[in-house]
Amino acid sequence: MSDTPTPNPISNLLRRMPYGFYALGSQHGDDSNLMVFNWVTQVSFEPQLLAVGLQKTSHSYGLVTASRQFVINLFLAEDAELIKPFTKSRAKNPDKMKTATFRPAPLTGAPVVEGAAGYLELEVVNILETGGDHDIVLAKPLGGEILKPGEAKDSLSLPDLGWSYAG
Repeated sequence: MSDTPTPNPISNLLRRMPYGFYALGSQHGDDSNLMVFNWVTQVSFEPQLLAVGLQKTSHSYGLVTASRQFVINLFLAEDAELIKPFTKSRAKNPDKMKTATFRPAPLTGAPVVEGAAGYLELEVVNILETGGDHDIVLAKPLGGEILKPGEAKDSLSLPDLGWSYAG
């Protein structure tokens, strides 16, 4: 018998699923935040609904649960540098919003990153407790704007950065 641990096929397969890479903008009162995330998918056509996996210990989780709204900023792969300032949590970088370049979204006031390819403004429909470290935020798009032309193949993903957040 080998001393080499057997790889976990479930974790390995989850790491092989390509995920987009986005910045979630949240705002409540005079507090706003931008954080990177990648667990998002459309889950209904009519009505249009998205499901977002949101880490319960994140600063944004508190803002989203309080305001019941948020923004998803989308980026082109060629603009990967724009998202990197938001990769550190608010706990590790409490001043990140002081140097962030953003504007408030017209409907929610949540941050839209300058240079983003587009954004969706969303209203929380429900927050589903998973019993894990992330909850599922079910949200309905209220509006959005395309700021740079592109297609799905042009969008920023974790594989573009050589990163993984799965398993």
